[in-house]
Amino acid sequence: MSVNVICMKWGDKYGPEYVNKLYLMVKRNLKKKFRFVCFTDDPKGIDKEVEIQPMPELDIPKKNQGSPWRKLTVFAKNLGGLKGQTMFIDLDVVIVDSIDCFFDFAGKDFTIIENWTQAGRGIGNSSVYILEIGKYSDVLDYYKKHTQEVVDKYDNEQIYLSKYIGNIKYWPEEWCKSFKCHCLPGGPGGIFNWFKTPILPKGARIIVFHGNPKPEDAIIGQWPGSWRKHVRPTPWVEKYWK
Repeated sequence: MSVNVICMKWGDKYGPEYVNKLYLMVKRNLKKKFRFVCFTDDPKGIDKEVEIQPMPELDIPKKNQGSPWRKLTVFAKNLGGLKGQTMFIDLDVVIVDSIDCFFDFAGKDFTIIENWTQAGRGIGNSSVYILEIGKYSDVLDYYKKHTQEVVDKYDNEQIYLSKYIGNIKYWPEEWCKSFKCHCLPGGPGGIFNWFKTPILPKGARIIVFHGNPKPEDAIIGQWPGSWRKHVRPTPWVEKYWK
C-alpha cells in the first residue's frame, strides 16, 4: 500500500536544497511505495522528482506569523488529492535510518514526537508526525472559526493541535532525537561543545535541527548568531544530509 510523505516550504528561511535533500533521504530510507509532495509558495530550484503543490492559504494574525501556524493546513479534509497514511516532516531534519517502522507503528492513529522540553505535559513536537488525511479536519476547522481565541491561548500550533486532539500517541523515544538536546555534549554552560564532537544517539532514525544550528552549520562547526555557543564540525551529519 502506498503512503504519503509531505513537507512545506514558504518564505526564504529554507532554500530548495532542503526539499531536495529531504526527498533523497526519504528515498534512501523508505522501502514502501510513496508519494512525496512539497507544498510551497516558490518551487524554483526544487528537483523535478518532487511533486509540487501550492502552499495552502490560512489566515494568521500578523503578530503570530513568526510561528508556523500554517502547518495546520495539513489537517484539511481535502489536501492536494492525497489519501491515507501521511507523514509530515519538517525541512530541518536529518534521516539516519529506515523510516518504514513509523508507518507500521502509527497505523491509523495520529502519532507524533513527544516534545523533549515538555515531557509529560501532553505536548507533541510537530517536526515528524503521521496522520490519516482528513481524519482530524476539525483541528483546522476549529482554528478557522476561532483564530484569535486559539492564538491567544496557545503559543504555537503544536501545542494547540496536541491539546485539541488529546490522548496523542508518541513515537518510541529513541526514534526522533533533537540535535541540541541529545547530540551536543553540553556540560555547564555548554563548555563540552567546544571540545567534543556531537554524537549520533543509538537507535535514532531522525535527528531534528530546531532553531540553530542547522545541518549545514553542524557540518562545518559554526553556530550562527552567537559567539557564546559552539558546535564542533560533525562529519556524520554530512554523511546523511544529502
